[in-house]
Amino acid sequence: MRGSGDIDVLMVSHPESRAVRRPRSAGSLGRGRTLAGWLLATLGAALLTWVLTLTSGSHELPLEMLLYLALTVLVAIVGGLLPAVVAAVVSSLLINWFFTDPRYTLTISEPENIAAVTLFVLVAVAVASVVHLAEQRARLALAAERESRLLADLAHTLIDARDPLTDLLTATRELFDARGAGVLRRTASGTLQGPVATVGDLDGPGELTTATIDERHALALRAPAPSGRERRLVEAVASHAAAAIRSRALAAAAQEAGRLAQDNKARGALLAAVSHDLRTPLAAIKAGVGGLRLTDVDLSAQDRAELLETVEDSADRLDGLIGNLLDLSRLQSDSVRPHLVPVEASELVDLALAGLAGRGHVEVDVAPDLVCVADVGLAERVLGNVVDNAVQHGGRHGVRIDAGRVGAAVEIRVVDRGPGVPADQQERLFAPFQRLGDAPRGSGVGLGLAVARGLAETMRGSLTAEDTPGGGLTMVLQLPALPATPSDPPEETP
Repeated sequence: MRGSGDIDVLMVSHPESRAVRRPRSAGSLGRGRTLAGWLLATLGAALLTWVLTLTSGSHELPLEMLLYLALTVLVAIVGGLLPAVVAAVVSSLLINWFFTDPRYTLTISEPENIAAVTLFVLVAVAVASVVHLAEQRARLALAAERESRLLADLAHTLIDARDPLTDLLTATRELFDARGAGVLRRTASGTLQGPVATVGDLDGPGELTTATIDERHALALRAPAPSGRERRLVEAVASHAAAAIRSRALAAAAQEAGRLAQDNKARGALLAAVSHDLRTPLAAIKAGVGGLRLTDVDLSAQDRAELLETVEDSADRLDGLIGNLLDLSRLQSDSVRPHLVPVEASELVDLALAGLAGRGHVEVDVAPDLVCVADVGLAERVLGNVVDNAVQHGGRHGVRIDAGRVGAAVEIRVVDRGPGVPADQQERLFAPFQRLGDAPRGSGVGLGLAVARGLAETMRGSLTAEDTPGGGLTMVLQLPALPATPSDPPEETP
């Protein structure tokens, strides 16, 4: 797979893959190989004797003994030590019976043939023992290498996985061909309780194998009882599960710490806003009311009107700030439920401008029959914040509002000719407590555009910023358009 280059490699699961991956005890050759060894020791010896009997005139006793020795070594390789010892004894008896004078008896007439047959048995058993020991050590080395590879795979699972505990249990279930795998809670007395995480069916039939992870958790497998080497693998998986549980706990703690840090940042910004922007209008209201209550100063009608106007403007400013804070809180708690109805875009613009009377010159170019789907109160609040921001920061050069239908949406554009905002900082305008670019430090806590975008999105719309050709900033509010009926003529897209 590493060498595949640009070729896509597709891995497909198969039921037989589980049986292949399950490790087998290193001390067992398996039923198939053991049976093959016994067949070679009996039927193979008989077949070799038959062949040698048919060709008795073309070979002598030394070659015959070497052939039986080769058969014994082959039996040791295939079936292990015990079938090889039986093959050595059977081969010695067959050599004595068929190929040693006097033939067809177990009597040996010449002493050197007695020594040869005895030496044959000893050499055959010795060679079979060495071959069996080498084969067993090779199997042990292969099993150790397989276990090391499996443990390395489990370690990589912990490093690379998004949810390491679930991925570890999935790999463990496949490794032991289990019906289910899970991590269970443990009481102080050692009783197993509900699962922390499971893969597969832990409640089905079959034996439940457990291993201790730590004092509060245990690994559980719904699988046959593992052998000695498999048990060590189960303990290793339990150690990996302990690391996965710690990783999950650390991830949860990091997420909670991030949330607390975000909350603390918001609280700090709110505190900074309250310390200045909310106290400023309160101070102006208090000063205005205090001036009106003076009895030792004769105020003219114009002075009283100015003080009342200051009190009213400061109260409006304070009401707007508090309203934005409340709207932001409702948006963050997901408690805003819009009531969407068909409404003309020109009506929304008129309602928004009614609350900004006298703030600046705004040019409006909105067709009266352009209908969108919106919550009237929320849309008025969105446009009010956007237009107020445009008037405040680009009002010296005038503000223009136009609208048109673009596809399945009604697009209302609020265009100012102010200093503008760099393109890489336009998205930051919609973050709470941000005053950037063309927003000089003045009134407001930097919530207007954040609240406006949040309210627009609750109405299935959007609010974005873009550069005004020739300089300035354009806010683009998109709201769903009223679907056209079949009798309506098609509208041109601006």
